[in-house]
Amino acid sequence: MKPLFKLHITSIVALAATVVVASSQTQAADTPKPNIVVIVADDLGYGDLGFQGGTDVPTPHLDGLARSGTRCSSGYVSCPVCSPTRAGLFTGRYQQRFGHEFNPGQQTADEQDRFGLPTTEITLANQLKKAGYHTGLVGKWHLGFSDRFQPKQRGFDESYGFLGGAHPYVPGKDGISKGIFRNGEEIQEPAYLTDAFGREAASFVERNAANPFLLLLTFNAVHTPLDTQTEKLEQFKNISDPKQRSYAAMLSSLDDAVGKVLGQLDKSGVTQNTLVFFIADNGGPTQANGSKNTPLNGVKATVWEGGIRVPFVVRWPGHVPAGAVYNEPVISLDIFATASAAAGVPLVTDRKYDSVNLTPYLKGEAKTAPHAALYWRFGQQHAIRKGDYKLLKLRNGEEQLFDLSKDIGEQTDIVAKHPDVVAQLKSEYADWSKELHEPLWPQNAPAGANRRQQNQQNKK
Repeated sequence: MKPLFKLHITSIVALAATVVVASSQTQAADTPKPNIVVIVADDLGYGDLGFQGGTDVPTPHLDGLARSGTRCSSGYVSCPVCSPTRAGLFTGRYQQRFGHEFNPGQQTADEQDRFGLPTTEITLANQLKKAGYHTGLVGKWHLGFSDRFQPKQRGFDESYGFLGGAHPYVPGKDGISKGIFRNGEEIQEPAYLTDAFGREAASFVERNAANPFLLLLTFNAVHTPLDTQTEKLEQFKNISDPKQRSYAAMLSSLDDAVGKVLGQLDKSGVTQNTLVFFIADNGGPTQANGSKNTPLNGVKATVWEGGIRVPFVVRWPGHVPAGAVYNEPVISLDIFATASAAAGVPLVTDRKYDSVNLTPYLKGEAKTAPHAALYWRFGQQHAIRKGDYKLLKLRNGEEQLFDLSKDIGEQTDIVAKHPDVVAQLKSEYADWSKELHEPLWPQNAPAGANRRQQNQQNKK
């Protein structure tokens, strides 16, 4: 009888273990996948928002988002202009790995046909659809005009917006009635465009709240043209400069639209289970739209901090600390891996990813920096940041080195004082550059991209 008793006890233990495993699996299956919302502003100045120190324009909704999440003080994008940043964000890979280094610019018909995010790349929408997510894009696309490059072919179940890099905002002005598409079909849009994007994004949330969704909300605000609403201009009548006044009105409209979407998350009861990112696509072009990159040096289209360092917020209640500031360098590429991990979708192994899951770092579980170094290549300009040191090569070939822990405004070039640091960073940059692809189309170089006097506008 003794052996039978032992067998009986063993069976009970095995049965209990099976119950525990089954219970854990059931609990995991019952845990809802988080919704993912990525909000991107266009040509926003680093210092324009309230939570970034801005005082000219009230931005209560974006400030509230920052207070309820973690602000990444060293948040970067992978390029100082629009389309390449989007290519990196959407794929989790430095866009130079697949040749998407530049904006399309003024191209021939053949180049326009070739311009677009290569179809060999896996988008964030493709990635999350593997986990059953309903995917939507609202806003600016700027990743290709030909049918094979459009949102419906790149994993998006729904889309609303325009395909190019800029668009008028006011109904009836400069062809705003043209070039707005819903699910690939051109429509007539009667509303101010920023308001329309807020409306459409909120509608997407409301309609899809019962199941996990991915929403990419990519505003063209506050990109030129400086189109405004009369009531918003009246709100900022105390600003005498016409450009600054128009910019303030556009920024306030952007904040209102973000507030509409965040409010719909609340109304739909999904705020607590939604991972939200907010970034800008590059630094502000201060002369063009009146933005301010304070306290940074540089502007859009440069690899100084003012071109690539942006407001960067992550909110995920219960997973990411509220009201915290994270100081280690992070980059827009990280959105891909962070969202994938949250959704439980592994990254494929047939390509190199540059994206890092930020959640354990923001929670304080991972103690090291997410990246050993960050890199930028934009034609003749390039840069590398490792720790607090940042080495740049400008369009004219000049090299500059800065210690960002002491000189966030990049005012004191220390390249001559640290030849060993320069040599190390140049070597590491060269190793990274060897992994990259040649640009798929030529650069349309922006005027004044390397003019020091343009950068000084940020300090006035």
